[in-house]
This record gives sequence, C-alpha cells and structure tokens, in this order.
Amino acid sequence: MKDKKENGDHDASKHGDQADHGMHEHGNHEGHDHQKHEMKKDSSHDHEGHEHHDHEDHEEHKHADHEGHDHHKHEMTESSSHGHEGHEHHDHADHEEHQHADHEGHDHHKHEMTESSSHDHEGHEHHDHGDHGGHEHGEHEGHNHHDHHAHMVADFRKRFWIALVITVPVLIMSPMIQKFLGLGEALRFPGDLFISFILSSIVYFYGGWPFLKGLWTELRKKTPGMMTLIALAVTVAYVYSTSVVLGLEGKVFFWELATLIDIMLLGHWIEMKSVMGASRALEELARLMPSEAHKIMPNGDVVDVAIDQLKPGDKVLIKPGEKIPADGKVFEGETSVNESMLTGESKPVYKRAGDPIIGGSINGEGSVTVTVGKTGKDSFLSQVITLVQEAQQSKSKTQDLANKAAFWLTIIAISAGAITFFVWVVIIQKDVAFALERTVTVMVITCPHALGLAVPLVVAVSTALSATNGLLIRNRTAFEIARNLQAIIFDKTGTLTKGEFGVTDTIVFNNSFKLEEMIELAAAVESHSEHPIAKGITNAAKNHYDVQNFKSIPGKGALGLVNGKQVSVVSPGYLREKDLQVESDRVEQYLDQGKTVVFVLVDNQLIGAIALADVIRPESRQAIRALKQMGIKTMMLTGDNKKVAQWVAEELELDEYFAEVLPHEKALKVKEVQERGLIVAMTGDGVNDAPALATADVGIAIGAGTDVAVETADIILVNSNPMDAVAIITLAKATYRKMVQNLAWATGYNAFAIPLAAGVLYTAGIILSPAMGAVLMSLSTVIVAFNARLLKVKKN
Repeated sequence: MKDKKENGDHDASKHGDQADHGMHEHGNHEGHDHQKHEMKKDSSHDHEGHEHHDHEDHEEHKHADHEGHDHHKHEMTESSSHGHEGHEHHDHADHEEHQHADHEGHDHHKHEMTESSSHDHEGHEHHDHGDHGGHEHGEHEGHNHHDHHAHMVADFRKRFWIALVITVPVLIMSPMIQKFLGLGEALRFPGDLFISFILSSIVYFYGGWPFLKGLWTELRKKTPGMMTLIALAVTVAYVYSTSVVLGLEGKVFFWELATLIDIMLLGHWIEMKSVMGASRALEELARLMPSEAHKIMPNGDVVDVAIDQLKPGDKVLIKPGEKIPADGKVFEGETSVNESMLTGESKPVYKRAGDPIIGGSINGEGSVTVTVGKTGKDSFLSQVITLVQEAQQSKSKTQDLANKAAFWLTIIAISAGAITFFVWVVIIQKDVAFALERTVTVMVITCPHALGLAVPLVVAVSTALSATNGLLIRNRTAFEIARNLQAIIFDKTGTLTKGEFGVTDTIVFNNSFKLEEMIELAAAVESHSEHPIAKGITNAAKNHYDVQNFKSIPGKGALGLVNGKQVSVVSPGYLREKDLQVESDRVEQYLDQGKTVVFVLVDNQLIGAIALADVIRPESRQAIRALKQMGIKTMMLTGDNKKVAQWVAEELELDEYFAEVLPHEKALKVKEVQERGLIVAMTGDGVNDAPALATADVGIAIGAGTDVAVETADIILVNSNPMDAVAIITLAKATYRKMVQNLAWATGYNAFAIPLAAGVLYTAGIILSPAMGAVLMSLSTVIVAFNARLLKVKKN
C-alpha cells in the first residue's frame, strides 16, 4: 500500500528486494495506480529490505441497481427538467396504474422526477405524451431527458405563437387601446365585446393551461408556488371580465389577460431554452461513445460490431481520428489521445503498449490495438455520468433555503394582493376594476419563478461544467463546505509527488566530464535494468548510448562498456568495500534529506554522484502557493520516513507535515487537525486513504484515473494534479457566489416591484400594468438563468 511503512523498519540505507522484483515496474502493475508504491529513502543501489506491500482488495463500486438499464434514459434530472415538479405525461394521468407515484417497484432511474429537480415548478406537462397514452414505461426508453425538455420548449413556443396571434384582434378591439391610438369609435361594432370574450377565452384556456394545471397540482400537494400565483392572477382577471360581459358593471381586462399569458409563455419558453443549456455539457459526455468498433477476431479478421457487443478481453482496432469505443489498455501501437472532454487535460496524452485508455476519448495520429477492459455501466464514462446525475439530484442546504423562500414569497404575494385590493376598495374607495388591476399586478410580479431557478440552475451548471474538467462532485453538501476550508491535508506519494524516482541533484567530481555526459554514461548502463532507480536515471538522459558486456553487481550496482569506457553505477556500500573515499558535504546533505545517492565510476575512477527521490510534481508548488493565498493551511500526511517528509515539506513550504503514519492512523491525524477547530479537507488516492477521506469534512480523491467509483470521497479529481484541488475550492466559492447573487436578485427585486405594483406612486402618475408586471417577472427569470450560465471553472 502507498505510504505504508513496516513497523519501525525504516533503515535509511535499505530499500530492498526491488532488485529481485525487476518486472514490478510501475507501468506493469495492472489494476494498480503506480502512485500507490511509496519510494522510501535509499542509499544502497539494490534497495535491500524494501517491500512492495500488497494492495488490499477493494471491490469496485458497481451500480448494482442499474444493471441492464441505461441510467441515462428517460430520467428527468435537475438540469434537464429545470425543475418543473408537476410535469405530467398527459395520458399517464388518465391511467392510474401509470402514474409515477404508483411505480413503487419501478427502477428509480426510469421516468424519475427527482426532488431536487422540482423546485416547485408544478404544472408543466410533457404534452406530446398525450399521444402515448397506452405506452408502457418500457416503450419510452428510447427517449432521453433532452427529448422531454425539447418537447416542453416546443410546446411553450407553439402555445406562445398561437396565443399571440389571437391576442392581436383582442388588442385591436380593446376600448383602451383604441383610445390610446386616437381611433375613437372607428373600430367599434355590435358584438365586439362578445368576440373579445371568445378570443380571450381561447387564450385563457389554451395559452393558460400549463398554469391552470400547475395551480391544481400545487394545491393538491399543499405547496402553493409560482404556478398558483400566475393562475390566480389570470383567473381573477378572466372571471371578473367575463362577469362584466354578462352584465356586471365595470371594465374588462381582456387585453391585459391575453398579454399577461403571452408574456408568461414567452418567459417560460426563453427560460427553458436557458435551462437546456445547463444540461448540454452532460449530454455531450453521453454522446462521446461511438456506435461501432473494429473488433479483431481470433483469425485476425477485423469486423465492425456494435459497442454493446464488446466484452472484456476483446481486441479492437482504433484508426487515426476515431473515438475510443471502450475503456482498456493499449495492446499494440503508439499514438496520442485527446482526453479533454473526459479529464479536462488540454494536451494530447501519449499512449503506448500497456498504457490505460479511456472510452470516448479521441485517437490522434497513430493506429493502435486496444484490449477492452470495461464496458457499459462499469466504464469510466458511465460512472462519470452517474456521479454527475447523483450530484445534481442531491439536495443542498441552499436549495432548502430557496424552496422555503419560494413558499413564503407565495404567501406574501397572496397576502399583499388581498391587502392591496382591500386598501383601494375599502379605504381609498376606488372602483373595483382599478383595485382588481392592482391586485393582479401585485400577484404576478411577486411570482417566485426566478427564485425557484436560482439554486437548481447553478447546481446543474456547476456539476456538468466540473465533470467536463475532470472534477466530479458526488456530495453537494461537502462541495458547499469546500468554500469555507481552513486546512487541506495532502497525501504525499502520487499526490504531491509523482510516485516514481527521478533525478533531483547531480555532482561532478572530475572536471574532465560534463554533467550531461556523466548522466548519459550512467543511463547507458542502467538501461538494461527494470529497477525504478535505474529507470529514473535512464529517463534523465538526453542521448542514449549502447552498452556492451553488461554485468550486474549483486547488491551493489551494475557495470558495462560504453563508448570504449568501463562505466560502473554503484551504491555507497560498493565504495566502502573498495575503500573509495568521498568527501562531499552535498552528498551528506542529500542522504540527510532521505534521497538515494548512487556513484558513477569510469575506468574505476570516481567521476560523480547522482541523487534521486520521489519527484515532486511541478504543479504541487503552484497549488500550495495558491492555497496559501486563499488563507488555507497546507499539510502533508505520509508513511515515509521523517527525512523524506521534511525534505518535501521544505521544498513546497508546507505549514505542517506528519511522517511515518500508518494507513489506519491517517484518520486519527485528520481528527487531530479537526479538533483544533479547523474545517479540513483530505486529499489522497481514494483507496489507501479511505478512512482519512471519510473522516475529513471534505474528502477529495485525487489521481483516481479511470477508477472513479470511489465510495469514500465527496469529490473526485480525475487527474493527478494538485491544482485541481485548488480548482474545486475556487469553483465551490464561485458556485456559492452565483447562488447568493441569484437568490438576491430573485427576491430583492420584489422589495422594489411590489409597492410599485400596489400603486404607492399612483399620485405621481407612476403605475404598473399587469402586463408590465409579467415583463419584470420574466426578466428576473432570464437574468437568473443567464447569470448561472456565466459560471466558469478556472483551471491553470
């Protein structure tokens, strides 16, 4: 296990038995992240005593309930439904056995209306489903939530245009409009009022149907909200105007009624188009997989098959420019792969035999053969989509606040409307028609439509946006806590460091040799070894020479003939055995830092030394600086010895570090920091650090690669880049700001608009019509939707 230290057995000069495990290259540990093998301090080339501790078997998280079912089918998630809780499938309402409430045994991922998706927008229907009355749920599986939302957008668009066309003659026949245009009685004719009544009735029942249906749904569920307000406003105007047509003394509100419904339909249409934009990033992920793959048959033939026919172990050919059809490993060939839509990594990632490859990414210039690893629901892409949907469905504290605010705003609106009517009629003794107009306007302008969208839209945008940047949010509550973090604890190996040996320092003792030449000579000898130290030296060389007469010196190093010279790369033990003295303060310093030091001899003459250690990621320095600028304390937790931990901590300028901590003790260290009164995040690999991740206020699994189903983490960062931890905290802060901005706008404008709608400035000649009230309400909704779309992920 990563960072695991044998009880007290941390001899700084021994790393052991890696020489005997030549084939245990990090790249060859199939199924294991190379970061999980801690490289400890070593002063002996053969690393005696070091063990590769077995990884515990962590059964991979399976979404058992989703087996055989595409979780992406027919689900009304928050981002797709934009929260219209009462969206009903027309004919389903007429068949009791088909109603969602009665589907107790039905897979929750089919036809699901999630709680977080509702945000009280009841009454919107999927009208086109009226023609599918007899369909079973299973028959609807071909649809996805985007289709549903597209139906709704199309329906509101259709209702808007029809209602608008009918509104034109209603406006022309309105006495107030005729007077305003200076037409007098020119357009008046017998029966014009009755025709206006018929046309307005069509607008009321056809255009206003979604709102009337929503009124019934909200009252049935005892959750009066935005639909209740709109329906009450238009119904009061319609009933009163109808009474005037039938003989009651007063004036009609037909043109106000028609324009109010038109504007409400337009507002919903525009709003839902904005909401659809929030789900597009997630749908882009769903569309990443190709439909077919070039399967290589046992006889060598290449046959095109549907990707759902692929099984683990199959080999597929991927041509240049094609999409990767499944998760797996490169079996043959070399190429570069564009993984930007999956991990947020903008640069193409070089792949060769043995390297993991993610389904949905795009192949570059090379042709490669890939061995299929995971398919269907087990694939990286499916797990990403599931995690994002879970995050969008999870209710946050801010969402609860918004729902409560929406309810109370509805009560306030109805109360304000009643008080307005009472004051104008009873106290000021204005006519009923005027008082009614003020009442209708107050109720319309107070609609909590924008409030209902304020939080869910930001949630939808932030989770979908973060997913396309390799930042996967599983727990919304923990994500909200991330904005208030006071300390972040990093695991060392594979998180702050690369988890692989690399050259950190070099010394040349003989001026006859240049630094680069010494490394290239050493690399030539080490190129025949699979040892991690040898690979670190080989990777540091620019030029690679051939070696002849290669010979291993058991427990001491290796030697060979390079460019006619005998080159030896040996341990300090070899020098002591040959009585070769090294007087160098720098060598002692490197050893004190826990680094491995090897010596290079040419023709038995000592020419230099090479120090190696687990290489610190360049991004780590940047991340630590950024976190400190945010006022967050930075700490490190490692099972490695104190000298190594101290060196890394000093290099990165960490505030604190804990060394020689066994895996089961990591959670206790997190608790210790929490007991100081700090809000703490733990950042680790998600497997060995599981207890610590679960204990922390925010658990961040970093470098999870394709194994994204990490049970204990709240947030999963696909890449092994500490800067992504900074990005998620920055996103949490930005998301909260957007939520607050939207809530402030959605509720704040009422403080200005309600008194104006009630007519407090009537004596100054300032008065709002119901239609103008609808414009203001719709405008607030569009502003909230637009503001949510401005949310961005800042990745450096």
